[in-house]
Amino acid sequence: MVAKRAITLAAVLCGFPVAATAHDLTLAECIEGSDFIKHAAMSRENGMTRENFLGRMESDIKVPRQFPPQLRWFVQDRDDEELLTRAAQQVFDAPHEPERHQSDFLAACTARVAITADPHQVRPAAGHGTSEER
Repeated sequence: MVAKRAITLAAVLCGFPVAATAHDLTLAECIEGSDFIKHAAMSRENGMTRENFLGRMESDIKVPRQFPPQLRWFVQDRDDEELLTRAAQQVFDAPHEPERHQSDFLAACTARVAITADPHQVRPAAGHGTSEER
């Protein structure tokens, strides 16, 4: 058992992929992600190009991959990355007002929460404890 832990720790520290369970998004994370998409649309309205925004976003996603998923904001796995990236691409490929992009993302994200959520368990967002824990 100790050897298995050592191998897993070495793999994580050296950047080797390790099998992990999918990240279950929380409602709070969906709201934060929707704010990000709204700000992406606002950036577009203020002249930021698709290439510039998506390029910066891609590099911002790559850097945190070096850290364990539980220490990352929103994009903790490939599914999260795809959800956020697709929504950001839509901001530039099918422009609408920022609030519409925000609500579209929130609807898609919360649909994913509903699919993966255990209806008997309410989890706070990562880093946000319950009132009893604070």
